[in-house]
Amino acid sequence: MQRNRSIPAAVVVPVLVYPDVREAVAWLGAAFGFEERVRVGENHRAQLAFGEGGGLIVADVRRDQQPPRDAERTHTVMLRVGDVDAAHARAMAQGATSVTEPTTYEYGERQSTLDDYAGHRWTLSQTVADAAPEDWGGESIGGGW
Repeated sequence: MQRNRSIPAAVVVPVLVYPDVREAVAWLGAAFGFEERVRVGENHRAQLAFGEGGGLIVADVRRDQQPPRDAERTHTVMLRVGDVDAAHARAMAQGATSVTEPTTYEYGERQSTLDDYAGHRWTLSQTVADAAPEDWGGESIGGGW
């Protein structure tokens, strides 16, 4: 894939709509540790980086682009972190709403779920074991990853 400094290098890049791009950039940095890498206009768009290879675009409200509405979930963003308990606490300190507390699951992940201030749902996930899908009821297809 050709390199382009004007777009995140990640292969999959979620674009999340927030009512205020600048507020979202500040919140996502404080709550999750995202770092702004590109700004387009004062309140139009921002590209954020996370960890090694993670990318996210924050977009403004316009035409059919709207942030989540109360009681509706159209997506969840999974964010892989090194310490889910610390990441959960950090987000809660920034005003996130906990949906599920950190829990360790049979598929080798410790996860928690929370909603950010604008209603986007996030699942924080920490790998705690290398679990084969067949060990917990899943099925590897085509050689897995």
